[in-house]
Amino acid sequence: MLTDNAQAWSEFRRMLVWIALAGVLMVIGALWYLSLYDALYPSAILAAIGGVFLSTLLGCGLFAAAFFSDKSGHDSNVSSATQQDDEQGS
Repeated sequence: MLTDNAQAWSEFRRMLVWIALAGVLMVIGALWYLSLYDALYPSAILAAIGGVFLSTLLGCGLFAAAFFSDKSGHDSNVSSATQQDDEQGS
């Protein structure tokens, strides 16, 4: 049986693969949509790939990092540390 931290890393890596796949599909969709209305120039293709893929990775990646933080126990370490500080201050 994997430890909680190892299982969290495993799930995080799997989530990143799905996020990258979603980013590629979003780029394909964006390029298809752009091709319907105008000719695709190399600069437009590069801008669409960079903008759509990086935006998808950034948005989804931050959510994945938040889930990883919770599942690996980092959030509970922080909340228990602040509770100890509150108890000592009273």
